[in-house]
Amino acid sequence: MNYADPINELIAQFSKLPGVGRRTAYRYAYSILTMSDGDAENFAQCILEVKRKVGRCPQCGNFTDGSVCSVCATRSKETIMVVAEPSDVAAIERTGKYDGVYHILGGCISPRERIGPDDLRIKELVVRLNGAKEVILATNPSTEGEVTAQYVAGLIKPFGVRVTRIATGVPIGGNIEYADEVTLLKAISDRKDY
Repeated sequence: MNYADPINELIAQFSKLPGVGRRTAYRYAYSILTMSDGDAENFAQCILEVKRKVGRCPQCGNFTDGSVCSVCATRSKETIMVVAEPSDVAAIERTGKYDGVYHILGGCISPRERIGPDDLRIKELVVRLNGAKEVILATNPSTEGEVTAQYVAGLIKPFGVRVTRIATGVPIGGNIEYADEVTLLKAISDRKDY
């Protein structure tokens, strides 16, 4: 069906979000259309505020509205958990059991997507190794995640830091972001040397 141009544009914008197809985008657009003007303005203002006020933590790469994120500001830096994306941090934090810091790579090595080691925050990780006793590799158990974990492990081992990999508990081909707390706890507690 052909809608008015502003509706089509709104549907197109919502369709750019991950996991949002045209039908879901239409539902989102319809929700916006049926909101009160005040609610729609608050929604738009919230999006703008997030874009203006939230940046990346210079230490770990997570989202923060401060000079550093609360995790980097308050936790011991002896254990660093390496993840691909900020959404992985949120999933692990839901377990309430990990008390170290994180390092977000910003993706995984993927020749198909033309993402190499220099496109990720790997050099920044190496800089953070001073004082670290363990690095936990918690990239997704996909081909890209495994390649990235192997590459990072190879760089870190010469520094004499223990390198571990989260245990399988997170299914192969799965995403940490969608795993439940019990699965993540099992994966973290049963991690192994890499």
